[in-house]
Amino acid sequence: MAETSNVIFEDRFTVDTVDKDGKKFDRVSRITAPSHNLNMSLTLDIANELYPLTVDETFTLALARSLIPEELEAANGDEDGEEGVKKIKKELWRSDDQGLAKDYDYVMYGKIYKFDDSAQGDNQTTAYFSFGGLLMALRGSYRHLASVVVGENVYLLMRK
Repeated sequence: MAETSNVIFEDRFTVDTVDKDGKKFDRVSRITAPSHNLNMSLTLDIANELYPLTVDETFTLALARSLIPEELEAANGDEDGEEGVKKIKKELWRSDDQGLAKDYDYVMYGKIYKFDDSAQGDNQTTAYFSFGGLLMALRGSYRHLASVVVGENVYLLMRK
């Protein structure tokens, strides 16, 4: 079955706490935030010099498999085969058109490394992500995280 979108999760969050347990690193803050629409809970390490967030600030968070817009990926996959798509993926960060990243302020690339279904009762799960040492935990209904696969590489995209 073909995927309809590169975006596997998207919702708006409001920052609840910043460095609740104290500041452990100079350039990194750990935020917690509940979502607006999907009843999800987020804990995220963020480079606070690059993208500062304060309590009660609202932001959109998206997770995507690729930064390439679906139209471009489909067109190149049909005409040039897999080689055309690989070339675009490799060079997208250098081009003037940054794909999905152009619509966001903060982008990280990482991996989904674990799921934990044991906490918070029925139909609840936690997906854990690592973005080069900056960690994220996304908790909520397994239905909203159905497209998230352990071992898959993802882009985290944020905008205020």
